[in-house]
Amino acid sequence: MLTTERLIVRPFLESDFKDLHEYLSLKETYRFGGEPMSLEEVKKLCMEKAGGTDFWAVTLKDESKKLIGHLSFIRSEPEHFLTREIGFIFNPAFQNNGYATEASRALIQYAFTKLGVHRIVGFCSTENIASWRVMEKCGMTREGLRRKNAFFRKDKDGQPVWLDSYEYAILTED
Repeated sequence: MLTTERLIVRPFLESDFKDLHEYLSLKETYRFGGEPMSLEEVKKLCMEKAGGTDFWAVTLKDESKKLIGHLSFIRSEPEHFLTREIGFIFNPAFQNNGYATEASRALIQYAFTKLGVHRIVGFCSTENIASWRVMEKCGMTREGLRRKNAFFRKDKDGQPVWLDSYEYAILTED
């Protein structure tokens, strides 16, 4: 468990499904890709991710302990490259308060000082200004543009709607 001035960043619990569903069920959450999830899908996700190290719950540090977002922190292959990929999704009701930056900085610091990670990467849609600003505030450097490298939706004819993304990274020595 990690703590910051306003947040607790901890492994997911199966009981987190209600707060997680609160924002993963919203179309607004998926402006840049993906589809809203049902309550059953979110329950299954919590069961799969509970106690693991690749999905971190972000809760308020106050008495409510409200889950307001989450970080993904996935080990990249090959393992000996000591690289992790960070990502974040926050409840729209709690966005624009610096929470994603605060939580991400804490996890990045932890990875470099306690996990022996060498490099952390992140990706986002070129149109997702808020996400690339969070990565820049965390000290990550934009390393490149990945052209039409991902899709989350298909058009009416069933063809992928390809998206461009930016790649960011930070090294332990940064």
